[in-house]
Amino acid sequence: MTAIIFITDAETLHATLDDTPYAREFAAMLPLEMEFSDYHGVEKVADLPHKLDTSAAPTSYEPTTGDITTYAPWGNLALFYKPFSNSRGLVRLGEFDAASRSKLTTLEGRVRIEVSE
Repeated sequence: MTAIIFITDAETLHATLDDTPYAREFAAMLPLEMEFSDYHGVEKVADLPHKLDTSAAPTSYEPTTGDITTYAPWGNLALFYKPFSNSRGLVRLGEFDAASRSKLTTLEGRVRIEVSE
């Protein structure tokens, strides 16, 4: 498992990536600067530089608050601040720690993601 941080102008959010091939591939992309926006009042999304290889992943996933996922068909990163229904093509990468979950609703704009020291 890999500890990562999401850095905004106002704060730093802490998360841990799962020990899966797709989460390791995402970690290998770091550091990244991404532009996040709100999507349907449930998640924050940003485009990854390229799609992750999720061919070995389960075909669907039901996200909960604090989950870090990729939506394989679009190749984007999706950070859930509310639970959502089981969704085909959604792949879990990791999760935010308890203290950071409540701050996800304010995550907007330019964010730097990096491996935590």
